Amino acid sequence: MVKTIVDPSLQAKMHQYHIVGRAAPTQKNPVPKIYRMRLFAKNAVLAKSRFWYFMKKMNKAKKSGGELLAINEMFDPKPLKVNNYGIWLRYESRTNTHNMYKEYRDVTINGAVGQMYMEMAGRHRAHPNTIQIINTAVLKDSECKRSHVQEMHGEGLKYPVIRKVPMVSKKYRTTFKATRPNTFVH
Repeated sequence: MVKTIVDPSLQAKMHQYHIVGRAAPTQKNPVPKIYRMRLFAKNAVLAKSRFWYFMKKMNKAKKSGGELLAINEMFDPKPLKVNNYGIWLRYESRTNTHNMYKEYRDVTINGAVGQMYMEMAGRHRAHPNTIQIINTAVLKDSECKRSHVQEMHGEGLKYPVIRKVPMVSKKYRTTFKATRPNTFVH
């Protein structure tokens, strides 16, 4: 088996976290309401930070005056099956706040969210901390709206056969060649 080395900066490794927390009990409110959130972040520290960001917006509970009851990383049940994912989000541009709906095909929800962050950075110049994911869903083929996702739904879908060209041995390698390399092998 051949190992491929991928630049880690090209892969936005997103993780899905399930965080449960509340404001700390006080004399005025001995049993505060418990909140549960499903968040996407690169690591657990950023997920906790995001949780307290939303808690502060929702009910004035800060990290210093609150407590985390549970933090768990969630994994997809079938990470080898390709699914259609719909993502509802809002983000802040330089001028305003915008709502969006996007669709992606991926084997995991984490991969789809990573694609979304990359696309938002490239197409909309959105910083990751300005993006708020409202909802995610696994979509059936009939529920998909975007053409770039629908074109992958055909029954007789065929892909080109790509064969790896063997590496030239070290003694025949040169920096410059007189002829173009042949990448097509019969």
